[in-house]
Amino acid sequence: METKFVVVLGSLLSGLGKGIVTSSIAKILSFYNLNAMPMKFDGYLNYDCGTMNPFRHGEVFVLEDGSEVDMDFGTYERFLNRNMNGAFSMTGGKIFSEIIAKERSGGFLGSDVQIVPHLTNMIIEKVERLAKNENLDVLLVETGGTVGDIENSYFVEAMRQLALKRKVVFIDLTYVPELETVGEQKTKPSQIALRGLRQEGIQPDFIICRANRKLDEKTRDKLALFANLQREYVIDDNDVSDIYGMPQYFMKQNFDKLLLNRLGLEGKAIDEKLVAKWDDCITNKSQNRPITISIVGKYVNLHDSYASVTEALKHAAVANGTNIKLNWLESEALEGMDEAMVDDILSKSDGILVPGGFGKRGTEGMISAIRYARVKGVPYLGLCLGMQLMVIEYARDVCGIKDAGSMEFDSACSNVIDMMEEQKKVERLGGTMRLGGWSAVIRPGTASHSAYGTTDINERHRHRYEVNNAYLKTFEEMNLVISAMAKNNNLVEMTEWKSHFGIGTQAHPEFKSRPENPSPLFKAFIKSAVERASSHEERESIKVST
Repeated sequence: METKFVVVLGSLLSGLGKGIVTSSIAKILSFYNLNAMPMKFDGYLNYDCGTMNPFRHGEVFVLEDGSEVDMDFGTYERFLNRNMNGAFSMTGGKIFSEIIAKERSGGFLGSDVQIVPHLTNMIIEKVERLAKNENLDVLLVETGGTVGDIENSYFVEAMRQLALKRKVVFIDLTYVPELETVGEQKTKPSQIALRGLRQEGIQPDFIICRANRKLDEKTRDKLALFANLQREYVIDDNDVSDIYGMPQYFMKQNFDKLLLNRLGLEGKAIDEKLVAKWDDCITNKSQNRPITISIVGKYVNLHDSYASVTEALKHAAVANGTNIKLNWLESEALEGMDEAMVDDILSKSDGILVPGGFGKRGTEGMISAIRYARVKGVPYLGLCLGMQLMVIEYARDVCGIKDAGSMEFDSACSNVIDMMEEQKKVERLGGTMRLGGWSAVIRPGTASHSAYGTTDINERHRHRYEVNNAYLKTFEEMNLVISAMAKNNNLVEMTEWKSHFGIGTQAHPEFKSRPENPSPLFKAFIKSAVERASSHEERESIKVST
């Protein structure tokens, strides 16, 4: 079957959730046993988002092949339970780099290279090649940014040209605001945006409307009129509590049947078993009191910086039949507090998690939280930097290495965390860290082994610094467990405490967690937090009865 294409555009403003919409559509198509995958175009001139500040762009997601991509790829993989590769990510930086390289090598001899047709032709060729190489029935193309932006205008034009020769369905995600003082959903902004889209030569097949509440019928009718669509092609996308329920919500509006019809695939039958499996994986039936997980990080003012962490915690909560409440703590704020104040803030925690990050800012506050978890017996999970700081805290307070630190922060410290040898030769910052999936071997009999249920694992990485092997003997003698090592070299992959559940991993297991396949390490962490919460409730109950 020749590949069909679905192009998802956005009107009015960014941040409407095109990634969730695109993922939901791909999931719907998978219910019909269609091989559907999303790709994304981002207009920025960075080659990728690996060097971007999390406050600027949210989480940097890492694929199995080591590609550093937009956080929407995490949403894609979580919805579809499939690994993607860097070819699915197209940026302005990649495209312009490639076309300039082609021009310099003589690929356009005799031509004055232009946006149209040379750049747009290259985009079309790359999109079609990806669809062919992946043997896709449907390729969904999410266009980053907003229609009308200079940054994505040439890509929108390329998609218009693609529709001249291939089957393309255009979907526009728009925003329907509602002024609190008026109490009425307003369509005028979307009307103007749709007019602009038609000026680009594109008539959308569907409009998906993001709104604070369910779309009014009169609002739907009005938008349909001005969009030249029948009313059933205007789809409601109001704020929901669980993004994983969006495919079913769209299907309740008959969107799946309408989309298949537009794609010329109306004869396809839905696989109810796949729908039921998805429902089981995303439905949390727990009625218990939520456990509290404190996330102590340096980017907590923008929760998108830890998108994969929060989603992995949700997956693990459903798998453990519990609910969780996230307690976001800015690590830098903890640095100005004494031990009693830190204890008071963390006292309600059933589990403490320190995620990844770069730079010295806020690390001493993280170390205070780690010390609290170790001393008070609170379940702990450290990710990347969270493992490195776990080692530093143990070196200082248990091993007596008072100036223990990381070479990333202080070149004069006792470097229990040091830069990897191969990283010392690196000159370029972009795409040069230890990235992507790497294998490790877990020591049997450890908590890490109990969590994974195997000795051989593969997790994704993103780091330049590692535990200094010169201190391994000291750590082992002082009962810090080195529970996993990299398979093909001597890098430390996991550490843990002997006293209670406290595991640090150099990897980012959150990147591979999905509703249908939660991260084993996150599941074990939440299980331990549930057990601690239950034990605490029992002790409190005994006190009351006494």
